[in-house]
Amino acid sequence: MKQYITLTIDGAQVRAVKGTSVLDAAIEYGICIPHLCHVPNLSDIGACRLCIVEHFKDGRSKVTTSCTLNVQEGMVILSNSEKIRKLRRNIAELLVAQAPNSRAIQDVAVRCGVKEVRYPFKNSDCVLCGRCVRVCTEMWGARALGFVGRGKERHVDFPLGVREEFCKHCGSCNMLCPMTITPCKGPMKTGEEYLCGKCESQLMITENRPDSCVWCELGKNFQCARYTQ
Repeated sequence: MKQYITLTIDGAQVRAVKGTSVLDAAIEYGICIPHLCHVPNLSDIGACRLCIVEHFKDGRSKVTTSCTLNVQEGMVILSNSEKIRKLRRNIAELLVAQAPNSRAIQDVAVRCGVKEVRYPFKNSDCVLCGRCVRVCTEMWGARALGFVGRGKERHVDFPLGVREEFCKHCGSCNMLCPMTITPCKGPMKTGEEYLCGKCESQLMITENRPDSCVWCELGKNFQCARYTQ
C-alpha cells in the first residue's frame, strides 16, 4: 500500500507518495518549477540546477535541487521566492550563454525571466545535463555513453572514444538531447549568438501567478515532465 506524505509548496498543501521528489510532487499539482536535466522515470542528478527551491527546516532555509529532494512529512518548500528567482535566472543565463544554439535552453531562459545575457557566449554543443547518459544506461542497459574527464575537460563520449558494438543505435540519446532542437531561425554562427526571447508571450498569463504551470509551448521543446504525464 502506498504511503502518502503531506507537505507545503508555495503555501499550498500537497499530498505525494512517499519517495516522490519535490519536483515531481510540484508538477503533479500544477506548480511550475523550471527544469532541464530531469526526465521522468530516470534517476535525477541535479545537473542543471534550474529546479532549485528553498527548503525550510528548523527555522532555516537551504537552497537545493528539488529533483534530488524527496518529500518529507510537514516539510515547507518555496519554489518561487525572490531569492530563488534571482538564482534560477542567473543559472538559466549561464546555460543560454553556454549553449545558445538550443531552442530548449533558450525557452528555459525565457521561462526563468532572462532578459539579457551578461556572460560571453561559448556556443558549446553540450551542457552536461546527462540525459543521454542516463537513458542509455537506465532505460536500455547499454552503457554505451558516459562522462569522461574532470573539470573543464568533462564531456560525454563513448568509452575510449569508440562506439562499441553494444550500442543499440536506438537514437534515444539524440531524442532527449536539448542540443538537437535548434532555434527557429536555424543555428547561430560563432560570434553572432544572441538571446532569442521571442516566445515571451507564452508567459503573459503567468504574470500574476508566475509559479503556475500553464502548459506553455515552451515545455515541449525539452520534454517538460508535465507533457509526459
